[in-house]
Amino acid sequence: MEFNPKKKTSNFILLAIAFAIVSLILWNTNSFFKKFKEEERLKMEIWATAQSELLQYSEDMDMGNLTIKVLQNNTSTPMILVNKDGSIKTNNMPTDKVKDSVYLHRNIQIFQSENTPISIDQGGEHLATLYYGNSEVLNKLKYYPIALLLIILLFGAVIFFFFKTNKASEQNKLWAGMAKETAHQIGTPLSSLLGWNELLKSEEINPEITKEIDKDISRLETITERFSKIGSLPELREVDIVQETKEAYEYLKLRSSKLIHFSFNSKVEKLPVLLNSSLYNWTIENLVKNGIDAMKGKGSIAIDIVPAGKYVNILVADTGGGIPKSDYHTIFNPGVTSKKRGWGLGLSLVKRIVEEYHQGKIKVLSSGKEGTIMQISLKVNP
Repeated sequence: MEFNPKKKTSNFILLAIAFAIVSLILWNTNSFFKKFKEEERLKMEIWATAQSELLQYSEDMDMGNLTIKVLQNNTSTPMILVNKDGSIKTNNMPTDKVKDSVYLHRNIQIFQSENTPISIDQGGEHLATLYYGNSEVLNKLKYYPIALLLIILLFGAVIFFFFKTNKASEQNKLWAGMAKETAHQIGTPLSSLLGWNELLKSEEINPEITKEIDKDISRLETITERFSKIGSLPELREVDIVQETKEAYEYLKLRSSKLIHFSFNSKVEKLPVLLNSSLYNWTIENLVKNGIDAMKGKGSIAIDIVPAGKYVNILVADTGGGIPKSDYHTIFNPGVTSKKRGWGLGLSLVKRIVEEYHQGKIKVLSSGKEGTIMQISLKVNP
């Protein structure tokens, strides 16, 4: 498998460039907002000047088109004009609320917080005070940087999960490559062992010895097959789950310490399930060996098969120290292990075999000082 050492660096450079571009857009948006606000302030000062002229006009004076045009041209900025006599005039505000004094005073406070009020004076005399808020366009523009910031955060999260998924994918390819290479390496000495065992059979030795060697060679062939199938979609065929589990149980029982008490129980004599026998046996082996490790080599292992409607539950129980409830889900993550020696791949592979390859479920059914029960649920083949 090929890895590019510069790939990680280039990814971070691209991420930095992307953030720089978005940050520049954010800065430009903020600058535009300030500029727009300044122009709106200037527009309101011109309106205030026109209003002061309007207040000075008498009925017999010609007002002029410019003053009228300036006053009528502003149709977007909400305004409240408070005259020196206390009377209030509004512009660009809801007509059904302009007579509500509470509404007007509340908006005066809001406008004061958004913009500094403009005092309308003429010849040293105070005529009115203009309170104005942000126009609809300015309000929308005000929230644009927040929306952009959320986009940046979302963009960063997407990039992070992309890198994380990409890394996990590379790790999976690495494990699959290592497993296939291991299977290939085991194949050579395995072929040699087959030849040597055939030679031993031709000699006058105890046939029980070659018989046990045959079993171990068969076991090595099974292990080789398991490793060779990692990363590939396994072939499933209909088998009797009771018989398949019992065979795995018997093999492990014969090769385990006499200090381990094994028991097997099934509620049914036969039950068809779509399985890859090699990978399923690997699953049972992993769960049993984990149980033995938890018991420190001394205790009881019980395997029970219990039908549950369209499913069958395979329970593997041990009398070990138990698993903390907070770790029920994390124990299936790669690299999680309580052993001083180990890579924490056993239960991760078990979960993948059960859930991805066989569309089943595996969970910690219960765990405590009395021991742990792991449950595999597989769909019964109709």
